[in-house]
Amino acid sequence: MCQHQPPCPSADSADRESARLVAHHPEQGWSLLCNGVVFFEDTGELLPDGRVIAPQRPRDASLTTA
Repeated sequence: MCQHQPPCPSADSADRESARLVAHHPEQGWSLLCNGVVFFEDTGELLPDGRVIAPQRPRDASLTTA
């Protein structure tokens, strides 16, 4: 997918989120990256092959305290 230099990290790379934005839809909570990854506002990801990466952001501390 990536046509620029240097090329973006592939969708299988650990740093896949550093690829360039192709489309950004903050009102819908997602962005499409140059490597085909759909990156969601909650930090979850959808890879081009259909695999889902669960959100990685830490839970709100106020939700875990009693």
